[in-house]
Amino acid sequence: MVKDFVEKYDKQVHRFLEILPGTFSWTLILFPLWGSFWIPHYVAYYIILFDIFWFYKSGALAVSSIISHLKLRASEKYDWLGDAKKLKGYKKIHHLVIVPTYKEPLHTLVRGVDSLVKQDFDRKQISVVLAFEDREGKDAREKAKVLSAKYKKYFANLIVTFHPDIAREVKGKSSNQAYAVKIAKKELIGKQKRDIKMITVTSKDADGELSSKYFSCLTYNFLTSGRRYLAFWQPVVLFYANIWRVPAPIRVMSSLSSVWQTALNSRADRLVNYSIYSTSMKLLDDVGYWDVDVIPEDFRIFFKSFFAKDGKVDVEPIFLPAITDAAESTSYFKSLVNLYEQEKRWAWGVSDDAYFIKRWLTYTHIPFWQRTIRVIKVLEDHFLWPVNWFAITLGATIPVLLNPVFAQTVMGQNLPRISFGILTTCWIFLGIVLIVDLRQRPKRAEHATLFKKLTMPIEFILMPVVTLIFTALPGIDAHTRLMLGKYLEYRVTEKV
Repeated sequence: MVKDFVEKYDKQVHRFLEILPGTFSWTLILFPLWGSFWIPHYVAYYIILFDIFWFYKSGALAVSSIISHLKLRASEKYDWLGDAKKLKGYKKIHHLVIVPTYKEPLHTLVRGVDSLVKQDFDRKQISVVLAFEDREGKDAREKAKVLSAKYKKYFANLIVTFHPDIAREVKGKSSNQAYAVKIAKKELIGKQKRDIKMITVTSKDADGELSSKYFSCLTYNFLTSGRRYLAFWQPVVLFYANIWRVPAPIRVMSSLSSVWQTALNSRADRLVNYSIYSTSMKLLDDVGYWDVDVIPEDFRIFFKSFFAKDGKVDVEPIFLPAITDAAESTSYFKSLVNLYEQEKRWAWGVSDDAYFIKRWLTYTHIPFWQRTIRVIKVLEDHFLWPVNWFAITLGATIPVLLNPVFAQTVMGQNLPRISFGILTTCWIFLGIVLIVDLRQRPKRAEHATLFKKLTMPIEFILMPVVTLIFTALPGIDAHTRLMLGKYLEYRVTEKV
């Protein structure tokens, strides 16, 4: 019955589900304000439960980040190539790397492609697509010419594409990659007669630097997997490339994001391919590649594949680093604006939730818990994105300040103490996060002073303000835009 209703009123249901995240987040953010006057005890219970939930989240992050960090260090030392060469099919496997780009500086592209040249895997089993946007104009063609001349000799194929503006397409990474991979398919399979079952496709951001062992490790994982056509592979994305150069607030956010991504690789229940990832061309071909009418492409392609393959698709971790840039611009203030816009674009992933929920409601042939666990974890992160800061930072003080009568009750007097006690314990977990971050960061850059290195941990006192400005506010910005139907256009994070 639900399936029939959703399919009959698809547009209306979709719009309702777009309104839902913003309504949910604003309701929870404002609940302590109005609830403190009418139902203060319920507000207190809500705050305490949220603090316990945050304690669990912080503890899970700390433990998972340690596990992932240890696996990362071990994986960096392991001889993946030696093991991969022993496997049947090693000589037949071919890796296609798609590098979508729009207005990235030439040196950023060079740095990213250099990481492909430095692979310990046979580069004649690697093809690269430089996926430019046609609307970039002359600059794109000049960069393409330089890069082709510099790198063509290193790879089996160096393909250059210029994605045109196409009606009903949303300009961005998703539509660009869909265009590029179809052209690459014509070359590799149509002309060169390669076996689609032996081709992997890696989506690599222009600034991304892959570990030199990445394709050896991917080859080993692909050839030993019994589910190679039902899997995505995810390296650990670390925002460390320019960590010593960016302003302190950006450093704090980049460190938190890096450790979060590190921890996720040990959380099979939460891991979804993100930013830089790989899969088989056969899976992409089976599901129809990336959608061309959306901005977020990583979570969308996973769930598109997950539901198309009856819930059998999963994400397998690769414990090797993929180093990318933190948000940066030509000045301190512009860099902060750049970070805000980047965070807002990431928060715009909430626009996919309507798609996920509709599939959850209609693909009832997939076992209930199998599809529910996958969807609910994403909804939890997306829906609570703007809420976390307000509930944790201000929640316990609002009822006491706004309702003097409640402040004199036993619950009113104990609420700040209980909340403070729970959240104070979370600082232990934050200390673990800081240690993991410090051990993973690249060595101090030449231009960075020793004083900067020593004072970096102190920068985390900025966390309450930084997370408000660069997590809660862009999150509520994205939720509110979606709720009001003010759809976001794709904005590439500026590179310098």
